[in-house]
Formats: sequence, C-alpha cells, structure tokens
Amino acid sequence: MTETPLAHVDRDDPEPPFEQVRRQIAGKVASGELAPGTRLPTVRALADQLGLAVNTAARVYKELEADGVVETRGRHGTVVRGSAAAAGAGAVQAADEFVAQCRRLGIQVSDAVRLVTDRWPR
Repeated sequence: MTETPLAHVDRDDPEPPFEQVRRQIAGKVASGELAPGTRLPTVRALADQLGLAVNTAARVYKELEADGVVETRGRHGTVVRGSAAAAGAGAVQAADEFVAQCRRLGIQVSDAVRLVTDRWPR
C-alpha cells in the first residue's frame, strides 16, 4: 500500500516549492487532518517523496518549527504540535503578510480592516 504524500509541489506554480509544502502542511495541521503528536517523515524522506533537495525539505521543517506548527525532538523526529498553537502562529504569519502587502500597495489601515471585515463569513 502506498503512503499518501504529505504535500505536493506544482513545478509550474511561481510560489517557491518550500513555501508550497510549508503552506500545505500548516493547512493540514490547522484543519486537524494532521493531529497533534503525528510524526512527520524525516527530512530525507520528505525530500525523496516530493523530489526536493534535502536543504529545501529542511527549510520547510525549520519554518514550520519557527511558526509553532511542528516540533523537532532530536532522534525522535519532527512531530505536529497542538493545532491551536499552530493555527495561531499561522494566523499571525498571514496577518504579517497581509499588512506588508497592504503597505506596499499604499492601503490605509482603515481600508485594510474593511477589506477583512467585508470578506469575513457571517
């Protein structure tokens, strides 16, 4: 039986492969598809599964760890942290990216807030 890949890389997507994989894993953790305590593949195994360089796979885990999504436990591998912490960390990162983009576009805070509230599901 073949193991379902943790993520996939779209070579035609302009988003860097490490970011595609980071985003997909973080999304699976936030949705509960990857439960807290789930052990992730080794860096080498992830690289092999996705056709990535080992350094790229290592960067995925490093960034997920910095975001509070996973935790590296030495020889015990990389495991998913609690989903509440991961969701909170992911939301902070998304907010940071949104603020940076709004600033680049010259959007004022009040207009940025309106953009979010207009799109928030009721």
